[in-house]
Amino acid sequence: MPPSRAHIRELVTAYLGRHPGERPNLGPLLEALATPGEVTARSTLPGHITCSAAVIDHEGRVLHVRHNASGGKWLLPGGHVEPADATLMAAAVRKVHEETGIPPQALCQSAAFCHEPADIDVHPLDANPAKGEPAHQHYDFRFVFHLVPPSGETTVQAEEISGTDWRPLDQVTSLTTRNKLLSADVSAGPEPVNASVIIHDNAGRYLLHLRDQREGIWEPGVFALLGGGRAPGDASLEATLLRELAEEVPGVKLSGLEPYAVEETTSVDGLTVPVQVFTALWQGHPDSAGLREGILLHWSTPDMLDRSPQSPGLGDLIRRHAAQRLPAVPRLVQHHRLPAGGTPAGTELHVVGVHLYLQDADGRVLLGLRHPDSAYAGRLWHTLAGHCEREDAVSSLIRETEEEAGLILDREVIDLVHLVHSQDSPTASPRIQLFFRARSWSGVPQVREPERCVEWRWFSPKDLPDNTVPYTRQAIDAILAGQPYSEMGWA
Repeated sequence: MPPSRAHIRELVTAYLGRHPGERPNLGPLLEALATPGEVTARSTLPGHITCSAAVIDHEGRVLHVRHNASGGKWLLPGGHVEPADATLMAAAVRKVHEETGIPPQALCQSAAFCHEPADIDVHPLDANPAKGEPAHQHYDFRFVFHLVPPSGETTVQAEEISGTDWRPLDQVTSLTTRNKLLSADVSAGPEPVNASVIIHDNAGRYLLHLRDQREGIWEPGVFALLGGGRAPGDASLEATLLRELAEEVPGVKLSGLEPYAVEETTSVDGLTVPVQVFTALWQGHPDSAGLREGILLHWSTPDMLDRSPQSPGLGDLIRRHAAQRLPAVPRLVQHHRLPAGGTPAGTELHVVGVHLYLQDADGRVLLGLRHPDSAYAGRLWHTLAGHCEREDAVSSLIRETEEEAGLILDREVIDLVHLVHSQDSPTASPRIQLFFRARSWSGVPQVREPERCVEWRWFSPKDLPDNTVPYTRQAIDAILAGQPYSEMGWA
């Protein structure tokens, strides 16, 4: 079935809510939606809906294609809606794949526009006698996507496209789309656009939501976490979650709401969807929740999860959370000198730490928030880091980066930018802290070791959080100043 009229009206209503002055220009589209017929069908005249996509890479450039049928004009990827397209966004995603070879999973929604079109452009089309088409109009819905990997190779659909080009925002060929992109914040790149919450009762039970079994529902007919997608007006992902809960379960009043992890899933349109997962406490009865969407709410224990249909990854996520809430076993941490093992007399063996100094296109540096129960730096922000095992430092960095954040590094683009020589106390082993810069990488930061790190976030290196690990702050300041070496704790 093609996109429903209700779906299209919802998008148009949201768009006009942001751009009320464009109502006169969208008059033909509004008239088409008020008359019988399939407004997305190519045969519908005097006009029909088409869909395009502004795909933005990590450098803030927008993908254009040289369109054969338009006389070689550079346009956004896009075209007509097909009957199999469930949504208008799905049509835009499909056209990107068909015309450029970029697969849906390489794209994610923009937090600035989410599932809504950034622009709706009404423009005339000349008659095409070869296809038996008279002059008509296109009502082009233009969606915004971010490229998930750092770069994307393109393979053009030769029958329609003769080339591709990545252009800066101020060189987008469509004036209306260019103005809307320039006035929005699309610089953040791939980031969570959905929020969900692990609700527990502090007694080993978890609140699950059985979703509707209906066509078009994301993950229909399975148990999942409560939550939903970000809307352009949401101030934060926490605001997104609270709005969704107020709409779905107004009787659930949470306490202790805090970020837990970022997970990835796939939308009904085939896009990669980073989801910010929160945790919170609630001890009420499901019947008091006032459920408005879905089928039911149900308390479940981790051992019961596999008996019910569930969204992908839900069981692992809850079991991981449950394991972290087990009572900690006290242990004695003892600092001591490592055995000399045949080293020259007077030699003090050092612990070698590797650290990833990673900057995005805006110059922001990646930091992780250490778990409150972490053996080191609990509740502090720190670079991605680890200790060298029996391996060279660069190999250690590559391994730790993939294990902790799911990012892939190539040793050819890794540079040593700073060394901190430190000691925590006179009885602790001294440390050599190596900071490496990676000029490029693959992937989106993910929380892979939640018992150590609960969140990854980008910060301006000149405005770091107050609770940043001291030697990390010192190293970043030194890197900005071009200093290759510093010391800490030797006074």
